Order: sequence, then C-alpha cells, then structure tokens
Amino acid sequence: MRVSVIRKNIIFTPDSKRVVARYFMNGDERTQQMVLRIMMLDERQVLETLEQTLREFARRHRNISAIFFKHCERIRPLIEAIKIDYEAMSLDRKMLIGSYCTMEYAIESAAIFNPSIVEDFDQSGLEEGEKRVIISFRATGEGHISSIVFRRGILDRNNNLQVMKIGHNIDKAEIMHKTFFNKERFSSKLSEMHTQDKYITQIMQELPNEFEYAVLKNMVDTALSDPSIREERRTALSEIMWLAKSFYDLEFKHDSDITERVIFPISESESRGIEDARFVRFVDDDDSSRVMATYTAYNGHTILPKLISTEDFYTFRVMPLHGIGAQNKNLALFPKKIKGKFAMLARIDGVNNYIMYSDRVTQWNNPVLLQEPRYTWEFTQIGNCGSPLWTEEGWLVITHGVGTMRRYCIGASLFDLDDPTKEIGRLTEPLLSPLEDEREGYVPNVVYSCGAIIHNNSLILPYAVSDYSSTYAIVDMVELLDALKKSK
Repeated sequence: MRVSVIRKNIIFTPDSKRVVARYFMNGDERTQQMVLRIMMLDERQVLETLEQTLREFARRHRNISAIFFKHCERIRPLIEAIKIDYEAMSLDRKMLIGSYCTMEYAIESAAIFNPSIVEDFDQSGLEEGEKRVIISFRATGEGHISSIVFRRGILDRNNNLQVMKIGHNIDKAEIMHKTFFNKERFSSKLSEMHTQDKYITQIMQELPNEFEYAVLKNMVDTALSDPSIREERRTALSEIMWLAKSFYDLEFKHDSDITERVIFPISESESRGIEDARFVRFVDDDDSSRVMATYTAYNGHTILPKLISTEDFYTFRVMPLHGIGAQNKNLALFPKKIKGKFAMLARIDGVNNYIMYSDRVTQWNNPVLLQEPRYTWEFTQIGNCGSPLWTEEGWLVITHGVGTMRRYCIGASLFDLDDPTKEIGRLTEPLLSPLEDEREGYVPNVVYSCGAIIHNNSLILPYAVSDYSSTYAIVDMVELLDALKKSK
C-alpha cells in the first residue's frame, strides 16, 4: 500500500556568503618568516595595513579584533622561539599578526543537507495550530568539512513553514574542555578505539582513578619529547589526547541569533567534520526536557560517535559515546526512557538496524538486532532517519534503505511501545524516493533525513536532496499508521 506524500516547495540551498573566521596555519617556518616581515614594519605601516584589513572584513564578522588577538596568541610560542619579546609588541601589531593567521571559511558553500527538526523550547505568542521549530542541517564547505547550522521557523495549522530571517554574522562558540576524567571509563573507550595497550599502559597505571586533563597532558608531552620514541607509541599517545580533547562545552553569546550559531569542528576527533546530527527533544521521567543529538565525529581516518546536549541552544555539552554499541554511524536516541532505561537505535555492522538500552546516556552495550534488509530497495543496508516518534499506536521509526545504483529511499516502520523489539508493521514500498528533479547533487539519487516531528496529526519530514539541498514533506498520520498496521 503506497502512502501519499505532499512535498512542500521550500528549498534550503547552500549560501556561500555565510562565512566564519577560521585559524590559518601555514607551517612553523613559513609563519615565523611572516612574523619577521611584520616586525620590520614601523607602527604607522602596521596601523595602515590593519585598518585596511578591518575596513574590508569587520562588517563580515562579529568582533573580528578579538579573533585576531586569539589567533596571534596561538602562535606565541613560535614568536618567542625567534627571540621576539611578545609582551613588548603593540596591540595593533599583535592584531595584524593574527590577521595573517586567519582565513574565511564558507561553512555551507558546497551543501546544506541531512536536516533534523525539533520543537523549539519557546512556544509563546503563537496562534492555535502553530508550532515554533528549529531545524538543524549538516553544512559542508571547502574540503568537505561539515558543521551544524540552524534555522528557526513556524509551522502553521496547515503545516506550511514560515522560515525566520537569517543572520549573517556567524558566531563560533567559546570552548571549555573537560578538566576531570574517570580512568576506568577513559581506559574502556581507548580499548574500544583499539589503541594498543602496550604503548599506553605505563601512563594509565600512573594516573589516579580521577585525573585532571593537565596531569594527563604533561605526562603525554613528556613521553612525546623522547627523541627515540617509536612511531607506534607516538600514535597511541596522540590517540590518548585525541580522546581527552573530545569532551568539551560550547557557549554562544546571547546576542547571537540561532541562525548565526555554527557548531564547527573543535577537537582533533572531528577535524574533518561533524556529520549527520540527529536532534531530539528528550523528556526525562521528572518531565524535565532537553534537546540531545547523536552525531559522527570524523578526523579523516576514524569515526567517533558523540552526543551533544542543550537546554537553550546557547550552551552545548559534547561527549563521546562509550561501549561496544557506540560504533559506526546511525545512532538515534529515543525521546524518552523505556521502562526506566535510555534507548538507542544503531547500525553497528553498517547493514542492519539494532536497538540498545542503558542506564547512562553515554554508555551503550548489548545491541539487539531489530531489522534486516527485506525489500529490494533496501538490500544494501537499512538504517534510521532520526529518533523514533511516539504515537499511541507504537514507536514510528523513519528508516532509510539503499538499493540498486546506491539509491537512498526513505521508509517507515512501527514498533511496540513497551517492547520496541516487536515490529508491528513495515512499509513494503518506500515512503519517499528521489524524483527526477531530486536526483542531481553532490551525491546523486539520495533522499535522506536525520529527524522528523508530528504536528497537527501529520508527519513533518525534512529531507535532503542528493546531499546538496534540503526541503520537507508532510504525510497524514492516520493514513501512514493504517498502512503500517496493514503491512504486517
């Protein structure tokens, strides 16, 4: 039974005007040569060059002077290594040096895709049948580096989306790294990462059960300073710091609009991108709520599943996920606990859907097989398209399937509320397949979503079009649930 889908005519397309000021490092020796050239300028030349730069770029960034100072501070050891008195330099000269260590990066110049939608915390001032929503996207720029960007909008009683105006001064967050770690959990994650024990045993044994980041860093730096260190040990020690830097908090300024906040790769574990964030409004047993998302951190070689959590979209806490179930991509958190436990969907083997339960939202073990590919349009793999949605009939899971020619389609399944391992029904045909005008893009023949909501008894399904742009569709819930129950 084919379910009718209404595609809406709103399209989110990449905007190359949205840029961030990013740290630019041109190598130690070349950077030092650049600094020496700047040191040959007199103060008048410094001021003239700086003023010209500020005229051209200040209106494009929020407080670019502070960015220049920060980037100059990052190369302070290089400056002092060539016998320059850092403290004696003028503020203008430091700013100018920082400007040479800065570049603009167009965060969504290549694509804005894989959207996820959640209910906004603020639902004041709306008419009956309206809902204020926040849509997240995976934005991709030069070099395929992905970040998370947001749009805010209002769904009306007819499920039409009015998108709020977009800000243009992109704001990167202040970063605060975690300072204390539990050794047992830290060691467990290193084991999951397959870090070789023989190269890290001594350091881990010397650490107390609760240790500080600074203590760990000093121990690793001391070990790395040994000129005779083997490359395998250097790699293992780097992985220790790679993991430690994966815990951090983000804080955005309160005078920034949500469309101006970008969650850009911070730690080494995500240096090549933050991929496919699946946001969900999670309601705890005490009725408190927060928005959480799972995402994939990628450093060009290794992926690390991570969790991000916020209560206001200004402050975000970022943590790696642990356990044998916290592997591969495609993790999606249930919006509430089931029988007192957190629940998570996963695709640990890259092919099938799994479900896991846990007492801790960051610890995932004992995955249970939930679904395998059944129909031809999903024979390559099946996975989720975001967190499950609660309905009176059961948990609605929007899925994706990969078929011939690596074509991605979107499907749907229904599971028992008390025991989600029991499948109630599953669509035999795709709910959404790429139309002819949706087939072209960065990755052809793909429709994909990272999260939907239910509003006015309709499924609101934002989806990406061939990994380039995004739009949304609506599906009548009565028709969809009826088709799912009959499909059994």
